[in-house]
Amino acid sequence: MKRKVGYTWRLREVMAQHRIFTATELVPLLRERGIDLSASQVHRLVSGTPERLSLQVLSALCDILSCTPADLVTTTAENAGVRKTATGDLPTPPDNVAKLRPRAARILPDA
Repeated sequence: MKRKVGYTWRLREVMAQHRIFTATELVPLLRERGIDLSASQVHRLVSGTPERLSLQVLSALCDILSCTPADLVTTTAENAGVRKTATGDLPTPPDNVAKLRPRAARILPDA
């Protein structure tokens, strides 16, 4: 059985719990920990859901916000639905199915 996994990035919520409401407030805190990101990079980190994130940045965020990675990322996993196949829904073919198949064309020379 296949599983469908996903995650939710909760950085903005955790920041709000610690009274940090803008990405610009986070920039100097990251620099203190050796993470040199531009204001736009931090804004994307705060406002969006990153697909890739370095462990250094994640560790710095956890240190700044006194939290664990599990507080910043919540994961979900559920069973993916089984795809239905078309063969189970089709009626059985008739016995004279050979008569329904196309025949090869014969090309005759011009007379």
